[in-house]
Order: sequence, then structure tokens, then C-alpha cells
Amino acid sequence: MSEGPETVFKFTPIGIIYTPFKEREGTPIQGHYAPEVEGRVEVFEEFADGLKDVEGFSHIILLYVFHKSKGYNLVTKPFLEDEEHGVFAMRAPRRPNPIGLTVVRLNRREGNILHISGIDVLDGTPLLDIKPYVGEFDYFDEVRAGWLETHAGRPRRRHADDRFGK
Repeated sequence: MSEGPETVFKFTPIGIIYTPFKEREGTPIQGHYAPEVEGRVEVFEEFADGLKDVEGFSHIILLYVFHKSKGYNLVTKPFLEDEEHGVFAMRAPRRPNPIGLTVVRLNRREGNILHISGIDVLDGTPLLDIKPYVGEFDYFDEVRAGWLETHAGRPRRRHADDRFGK
């Protein structure tokens, strides 16, 4: 077994994500399941110049901190079933590094405010980074969905419960 790097990284939020979701329970588990849900991203003024030309993209990728999650589980039950899987085979919030990502529709930009839809994070979530979603780069023809493939055609839970609230 090899030892990991000793480097410690310090991240500074570049903004805040605002949504209608105050509690974990009831929040969509993926923005894809709630395309009509609107929110906004406030990019702090000192980072606002970095938004130049972002309005040309229909979708953006938001990288953020699961700021309400404490600790982590390497093996746990995801929202979509009751069988355990490794944390790196799911998008669960209780992770060794509590970093989340979501792809949202960018509806419009007003200065340092991005109006978005299809959001699935808690209100007040610290934003770490924004990247443009580029179909040519971010789409693959042949993909496997691991354990999720066993759920094809079955109804899926679309909103969070309290399983990661501990």
C-alpha cells in the first residue's frame, strides 16, 4: 500500500449558491430530476472578472463544498437503493473530501450573479469553481453506469431523505 501525498490544499470559496432548499431531506438528488428548480450563483466581486464570456454557454458545471456533511463513509447506501456501494462509485455527500459537482442550465448573467435552473444543492452552499459544460468534451457515446444499470426502467427516488444527515 502506498502512502498518500502529505500536501494540504486550502480552497477559498469564490461565491455562494442560493436555492430554495433549506434542508437535505426533499432536495433533488440530481438536478436532472428538477429542471424547473431555479437558483442563483453569486460570484464574489474579487472573482467576477472570471465570468467574462460565461453567458455564451447553455450549461455550467458547479464545483462546491458539501458544507453540511460531517465525516465520511467509504461504504454506504446511496439514495437510489438499499445495497451498499463504495463512496467513489456514487455521488454521496459524506466523502473524504466533501466536494460536490452539478451541471446546471445557465439562464442568464447579471453582473456577478448567474441565474440557473436544474439545481440540486442546499441554500448557502459555498462555491469552489465554475467550468463550462462543453458537449464536445463532456459527452461520451459509450458509457457504463455500474450498479445503476440494474435500475434501468425502474422508478427512482428523486429527492433526498435523511440517510446522509448524520
